[in-house]
Amino acid sequence: MLWELLRRYARPYRPLLAVVAALQVVSTMATLYLPTVNAAIIDDGVAQGDLDRIVRLGAVMLAVTAVQVVCAVGAVYFGSRASMGVGRDLRSSLFHHVTGFSAEETARFGAPSLLTRTTNDVQQIQLLVQLSATMLITAPIMCVGGIFMAIHQDAGLSWLLLVAVPVLALANYWIVSHLLPIFRRVQGQIDSINRVMREQLTGLRVVRAFAREPFERNRFAEANTELAGSVLEAGRWQALMLPVTTLVINVSSVALIWFGGMRIDAGEMQVGSLIAFLSYFMQILMSVLMATFILVIIPRASVCAERITEVLSTEPAITSSPSAASPDTVAGEIRFDRATFSYAGADRPVLQDVSFTARPGTTTAIVGSTGSGKSTLISLICRLYDVTAGAISVDGIDVRDFDIEKLWTVIGLVPQRGYLFSGTISDNLQFGAPPGHVATEDQMWEALRVACADDFVAGHPDGLLMRVAQGGMNFSGGQRQRLAIARAVIRKPVIYLFDDAFSALDVHTDARVRERVREASAGSTVIIVSQRISTVSGADLIVVLDDGRMVGAGTHAELLDSCSAYREFADSQSVSAGDR
Repeated sequence: MLWELLRRYARPYRPLLAVVAALQVVSTMATLYLPTVNAAIIDDGVAQGDLDRIVRLGAVMLAVTAVQVVCAVGAVYFGSRASMGVGRDLRSSLFHHVTGFSAEETARFGAPSLLTRTTNDVQQIQLLVQLSATMLITAPIMCVGGIFMAIHQDAGLSWLLLVAVPVLALANYWIVSHLLPIFRRVQGQIDSINRVMREQLTGLRVVRAFAREPFERNRFAEANTELAGSVLEAGRWQALMLPVTTLVINVSSVALIWFGGMRIDAGEMQVGSLIAFLSYFMQILMSVLMATFILVIIPRASVCAERITEVLSTEPAITSSPSAASPDTVAGEIRFDRATFSYAGADRPVLQDVSFTARPGTTTAIVGSTGSGKSTLISLICRLYDVTAGAISVDGIDVRDFDIEKLWTVIGLVPQRGYLFSGTISDNLQFGAPPGHVATEDQMWEALRVACADDFVAGHPDGLLMRVAQGGMNFSGGQRQRLAIARAVIRKPVIYLFDDAFSALDVHTDARVRERVREASAGSTVIIVSQRISTVSGADLIVVLDDGRMVGAGTHAELLDSCSAYREFADSQSVSAGDR
């Protein structure tokens, strides 16, 4: 998976990587040439007392060093550009793919895991590309070139290479083989700590309200300790690398000097050649060490590649077919025909055999007890989920045969939780504007007036430029709901879906908002989900759900006479037939 992922996303950066490879080859060759020049200075210059030759060879050494430095800097620069580009493209692909997920896929992975995969996992791949563009190219060239140059200096000591290099490589491979399962565990634990942190920050008020700070501290400490323990375990294995490598290098160096000294005494080798051989020997072992560093990163990058590929290979359950309908005009008639829906793995359907029609210019209300499937019904209309049996159609076209983008452009959704994005009120209202259009200031104020939100916005010195914190946490629940309603109204959609969008409003404000929305939505299809009878009593059609089944449909007065579930619901809120 790692290789496939790298091949796919590194393809656009092949020219840059080719430049990096060329610069690394030149830099490594220059590095390999320096010990030979140094040996010549010692044997032909210092030993002979030839000052001119020392100066000439010194100048050559400086020139080669300059070339090496320039090439090394250039390789790091272009390698960094390539790796950052791969990381950017991979994050972009993940983001765009995840935004196409239905609610089912999003719930399966979970927000914390998706965040980790888009940030930390991609960062590991990015790091691998950067180090591979520098170390991975240098290591084999330096190893092979070093062996060749060392043999060229003195073949009699080459047997030391046959002992030291395999010992170092096998020792490091043994260490790396133990790191792969640890890194796989670490990535999962990063998901866990992100989840705990996200829950604590999101539910901070609840934590404080119930004085559960000690419990949450312990929960975070457990996740934190598990992650720290795994990282320390990986660190202990990685810590073995330096001592093992140092031991092999030092023992090999002592052996080299020992046997090299014996050859010098025997007149079979010169001092400069021994120093050059020692330099090449060090370069060979360092190249093995560099390759080992890459091997340390590869296990973790492999785990990250598996996790990223898992997301990218997951096909969204809800997509537009090539033959999807995209009518020029949409009237907005919504028909449920024995619609049934079950969540994956559920024992029984959440909705079963629901049939009714919501017509343009009318208001349809959905009422029922908690867990009766009201919000799920709204999700089915805008295709956050697809029905498992039956059908839902808009203007006679099954929503599964509707072009998703076209369907969403004609819907104005106000979810149960009025989520606002960080920025300004103007930014959030523009978010609801029709695609390709920019809402004017007058349109924004009109939408705020319909939602009865113009008073507190106009009362603020910044007006439409009033800052909005993430999630709209600097507003009350009622203010967030009214701003969410304004965001939907500004689109002037054909279909309005209000999923318990008036629950945080007081009765007086609720009535004012519904009256203004009724005026603004004349001719549109309006569906309201609510548990407040006073909110739905004026609807043209009220659908009553009980445990996922439709147990009644009609007007307020009709249901009070014919539907016991609705009558009990109304009685619990002290609403009679005369209350409107």
